[in-house]
Amino acid sequence: MARKCVVTGKGPKSGNNRSHAMNASKRRWNANVQKVRILVDGKPKRCYVSAKALKSGKVTRV
Repeated sequence: MARKCVVTGKGPKSGNNRSHAMNASKRRWNANVQKVRILVDGKPKRCYVSAKALKSGKVTRV
């Protein structure tokens, strides 16, 4: 399973590293996702949730 937020759908973004000579090599920015236990359909479930969703109170931690 990919490291993707189950609430907001946030996942990694891709782009380029650029050197002083403007050479490009691929890189990725990972989303700040934490593995936490949350309530899904009234039952606790362990899944990845973004830090922004946790701080804003969109999910109920168990």
